[in-house]
Amino acid sequence: MTIATLFPADRILVGLKMKDKAQLLRDLAQRAEAAGAGIPASQILAALAAREALGSTGLGRGFALPHARMEGIAEPFALFARLARPIDFAAIDGQPVDIVVLLLTQAHSDAAHLTALSLVSRRLRDRDLLARLRRAEGAGSIVGMLTAD
Repeated sequence: MTIATLFPADRILVGLKMKDKAQLLRDLAQRAEAAGAGIPASQILAALAAREALGSTGLGRGFALPHARMEGIAEPFALFARLARPIDFAAIDGQPVDIVVLLLTQAHSDAAHLTALSLVSRRLRDRDLLARLRRAEGAGSIVGMLTAD
């Protein structure tokens, strides 16, 4: 698994207009189902809500990584979203979020889950990259930035 396999261009969403975290998670669950995650949106949303109940996945610097382990996922599935306006996500630093990566992994694969989380969080920990992602013109530019070494 590589960062490139997680983010094909058709899974990059730019300019999403969301009023709050609940609306965002619903929207991402619906988009994941439509993009071929293989799981109904209602199940994705329930798993994301259960994970968020344990503690916010807002990791700071305007970045959130809502994630869940799911029965029926064949391989890790990700969506990248850049919001039109930041929203409150109860992030650990109290800052609103405008960069969000939805990550779904196999229920019984600790290695795949941890690898995918590590790939994404390590890459998006970079302040300069986050700033460039916020200015990127579109999905193609974002994919290039996410996958560049």
